[in-house]
Amino acid sequence: MSVPPGQVKRAFKYRFCPTDAQAAGLSRTFGCVRKVYNLALAARTEAWARQERVTYSQTSAMLTAWKKTEELAFLNEVSSVPLQQALRHLQGAFTHFFAKRANYPRFKSKRKSRASAEYTSSAFTFRDGRLKLAKMAGPLDIVWSRPLPEGSVPRTVTVSRDAAGRWFVSMLCDDPTVKPLTATDAAVGIDVGLDHLLTLSTGEKITNPRHERRDGDRLARAQRNCARKEKGSANREKARRKAARIHARITDRRRDGLHKLTSRLVRENQTLVIEDLSVRNMVKNHRLARAISDASWAEFRSLLEYKAAWYGRDVVVVDRFFPSSKLCSHCGTLQGKMPLNVRTWTCDCRTVHDRDVNAAKNLLAAGLAVTVCGAGVRPQRRTPGGQSATKQKPPRREP
Repeated sequence: MSVPPGQVKRAFKYRFCPTDAQAAGLSRTFGCVRKVYNLALAARTEAWARQERVTYSQTSAMLTAWKKTEELAFLNEVSSVPLQQALRHLQGAFTHFFAKRANYPRFKSKRKSRASAEYTSSAFTFRDGRLKLAKMAGPLDIVWSRPLPEGSVPRTVTVSRDAAGRWFVSMLCDDPTVKPLTATDAAVGIDVGLDHLLTLSTGEKITNPRHERRDGDRLARAQRNCARKEKGSANREKARRKAARIHARITDRRRDGLHKLTSRLVRENQTLVIEDLSVRNMVKNHRLARAISDASWAEFRSLLEYKAAWYGRDVVVVDRFFPSSKLCSHCGTLQGKMPLNVRTWTCDCRTVHDRDVNAAKNLLAAGLAVTVCGAGVRPQRRTPGGQSATKQKPPRREP
């Protein structure tokens, strides 16, 4: 589903270097946001046990009462807007839980949860490229790596700090420059893998960069060095941050590569067909979990889908049980068991198949069948099992 032109909301993320006073104030804000979120979650959990439901307005009234207590008087030292936003985020988490789209909300951890605070337009000023947050003496020293869209004004600002100690500010703006691309007849089937990150139905194979493996030795040394330090010591914090910087380097390179790859695929193709993989279950295989996580298939799909929506492209998701690897893309015959170590195979029709290219071709055919005639893409139960979705034609309409 494409997004109407002029209605694309886009987040622009920049690094910034806070002063000591700004860093202390933001760290205090992060702690207050986490405290309010956990208090509200505890209150709603207790009410849930009594079979009562607590709304956002009730938690907002609780926040006002908490600020008046001596124990929680420190909540008055930070802007009230990030605290209210934390309550809204909790309300959203419960909305997803009641709709059965997510699990029950969890408490935020001081060491593991993301340190962030969200400011709405009433809590910041943005003039002439200078961003100033509420209860701060001066503007943030932002590294403007790219300009904001001309005439755009931030709707919300989210300040965060990652595990490596880097500070970021993310500005949500309306981006009028994002417009649908010119329609084309090009379509491509995409099969993800580990030997090759992607295999396209055109026969092109895109190498898996294996970012985590490239820095594996450095990361292992840094983690061993961290494990030797005494818990709670300053040296352990230094060693932990060094390991976190390596993790951040790996994550940044992986995300940059996926952004470039998905942008290219969306620009070149009108229809993109992928497989609906259950990555959460696949990583339970401990022999492949590390490689699957490094390939980041879930993030690839997420980037592909929202960019396709931006630029008027179509992403078709084929059922995960569709036997794309075992189905002959030439004659439609379904083969028997095919272990992962089998990379090429010969069909009864004497067609020699590359496993990944064949899977991509079958995904493309199944995806086009779905879009044209609504054919199902569940696996065939017999061999050859009749016509597959790849062989069906659009149904005839009565005059």
